[in-house]
Amino acid sequence: MSIQSAIQAQLPTLPPSARRVAEEILADPETVLRHTISELAHICSTSEPSVVRFCRAVGYAGYAQLRLSMATEIGRETAQFGDTKRFGADISPDDSLADTVAKIAFAETLGIEETLSHLDIDQLRSAVESISTARQILVYGVGAGAVVADDLQHKLFRIRRMVHSFDDPHDALMGASLMAAGDVAVAFSHSGRTAETLEFVERAREAGATTIGITNGAGSPLAEATDLCLLTMVRETAFRSGAMASRIAQLAVVDCIFVGVAQSSYDATVEALETTRAAITNRKQR
Repeated sequence: MSIQSAIQAQLPTLPPSARRVAEEILADPETVLRHTISELAHICSTSEPSVVRFCRAVGYAGYAQLRLSMATEIGRETAQFGDTKRFGADISPDDSLADTVAKIAFAETLGIEETLSHLDIDQLRSAVESISTARQILVYGVGAGAVVADDLQHKLFRIRRMVHSFDDPHDALMGASLMAAGDVAVAFSHSGRTAETLEFVERAREAGATTIGITNGAGSPLAEATDLCLLTMVRETAFRSGAMASRIAQLAVVDCIFVGVAQSSYDATVEALETTRAAITNRKQR
């Protein structure tokens, strides 16, 4: 995982002083290269020991190690994606439209690349097996998570899986409370802290269902509450209303789940896809 993605994933769990350091680095990764530990501490209104504690929280022994790794990461990404001004910093009102497009391309491409390269295959295999043999599958997310939940519902529905997604949180809770052993509940939350999603998972677990979480928060309540957890690795921008990179990374995970389930009953899947495609094609030709 890249340093910046690791910082993004840890951000919600950091104490205030460390969070200020994290936000400064995420806004401008090269600040680590330009400033000493004392200067960075001053910029972030904190102390040198707090900066060191931040470094340790994201997996580095100290500031020197963080600087070296960040220099390597920025150099590698510059070679791969071009001018560093096109990524790392958030979208700003001074960006040209071309700069904005480049930043979005970088964030979404990197989100897919890092998510899939670090996806826990054992967790994915268990999720696919659980869904493949499930009596019913309920999927739920709030906001942008609902968009991804609907995508999984649509894909599984086309291959004859008993699957349902919910738009209303009350319906989601009622559905979860009626689940049983052999059922699967899949929940989407980028932060892993969405209250409605957590309650859905808790009700499903109480009812005996297998629960699967898709989140960017490795240490989040959703990751801890679910039986299986598939992690995304993204650097989201401040423009969270579009849930840009997080949505794309979650959709990539959905595709992995769908293809895994489809492969488990290959002939039946091909037949179902051909049947549904023919139904749509025939209607379009009328």
